[in-house]
Amino acid sequence: MVIVLWVLAVVLVAAGLCGLVLPLIPGVPLVYLGIVAAAWAGGFTKIGGLTLAVCGILAAVALAVDYVAGVLGAKRMGATPWGLLGAVVGTVTGLFFGLPGLILGPAVGAIGFEYWKDPDFKKASQAGIGVVIGFALGVVAKCAIALTMLGIAAVAYLV
Repeated sequence: MVIVLWVLAVVLVAAGLCGLVLPLIPGVPLVYLGIVAAAWAGGFTKIGGLTLAVCGILAAVALAVDYVAGVLGAKRMGATPWGLLGAVVGTVTGLFFGLPGLILGPAVGAIGFEYWKDPDFKKASQAGIGVVIGFALGVVAKCAIALTMLGIAAVAYLV
C-alpha cells in the first residue's frame, strides 16, 4: 500500500506541475493532493497536520491569486466584462489548437469580444494584452506558491 501511495504522490505532483502552466488542469490542487498522498505514505509522521494545513492554505491562496491576477491584468488594461468573457471563450476554443491555442486563445477572444462590443481596435488590443499579462503573472504566482509548498513538504519530510 505504501508503494502505491508514493507512486500516487509522484504522479499527482507531476501532473500538478504540468497543470501550473496548462489551463484547465488544476495544478496547485494536484500538487497539494500529492503532498497529502506522501504524508499518508509516511503515516503522517514526517509530514503532519501543521505542514498539511500550511500547504492547504497556500493552495487556496494560489487559486485566489491566479483568478485575481488574470482579472486585474485585464481590467488594468481596460477590459470590460465582454473582454473577460471573450478570454474564457478563447481559452476553451484554444484547447483545440494545442499549446499555441492555449496561449493565444484568451487574448484573441478578449480582443474579438471587446472589438465586437466597441469597434475600437486599440482599446480591444489593450484588453488582449492585459489578459496575456494577467495570465503570465498568474502562472508565475502559481509556480512560486506550488514550489514553496513542495519545499515546505520536503523540509518537513527531511527534518
